Amino acid sequence: MDESNSKSYGVIVNSFLELEGEFAEHYRDSLSGRAWHVGPVSLSHRIEDRDRRHWLNWLDSKERDAVIYVCFGSQANFSTSQLNELASGLLDSNHYFIWIVRKESPQLLLDSELSESNKGIVIRGWAPQLRILNHESIGGFVTHCGWNSVMEGVSTGKPMVTWPVFGDQAVNEKLVVDELKIGVRVGARIKDESEKEPPLIKSGDIVRAIKKVMGKDEEEVMRMRRKAKKLGEEARRAVEEGGSSWREMQRLVEDLMSLNKDLVT
Repeated sequence: MDESNSKSYGVIVNSFLELEGEFAEHYRDSLSGRAWHVGPVSLSHRIEDRDRRHWLNWLDSKERDAVIYVCFGSQANFSTSQLNELASGLLDSNHYFIWIVRKESPQLLLDSELSESNKGIVIRGWAPQLRILNHESIGGFVTHCGWNSVMEGVSTGKPMVTWPVFGDQAVNEKLVVDELKIGVRVGARIKDESEKEPPLIKSGDIVRAIKKVMGKDEEEVMRMRRKAKKLGEEARRAVEEGGSSWREMQRLVEDLMSLNKDLVT
């Protein structure tokens, strides 16, 4: 990344200043001001209400903040044992859930229980994550902490159960849990080179984390939910005219126009 930075004029960042604060300022200063925080870019997408699928009707039937959304992106590849532990944890949590799994994921031992429980929906393949997260019945997000997913969780004001799988996701988890304080760790550790699989996360740990994020009685949980909602509101203001990301985009355009003039002359 350092090599890329040294060869680039600057860096466009899918984030916003209110989210990362002094970290964003430090990064911008390290690049002599040539970093522009213009996100969340997902908020530039218009969410249309046509093509209402069965899962959307199902979400419509649930109360506000009653459903936990579970998605690990397209790259995470869990073992059958881990998928079964996750299925068991979702069922034992006694919360409604909507779970997105890869199309090629193996059949689960609990598939019949999942389909008969009436507590959740399992979608195999792609699903419109931002549209789901924006639904008022979604009260929390189990995520691998990929940056785009973190930004979508933040921009929709959802507290998160963090489950990093590889790459920079452990760093993103630290931001969500320790700095922003809008998440709860499930206890996952990214596997090292000597391991074929990361340590198994048991269903009990999954239940604990989900209950902590989805609870409504404890003051600590309510503070986390209020903070997540506040960040969602700040994200929306950031991309509106006059907001921090809007101003950053203006600054980017001005810098590029100035650069173009210098090249021409």
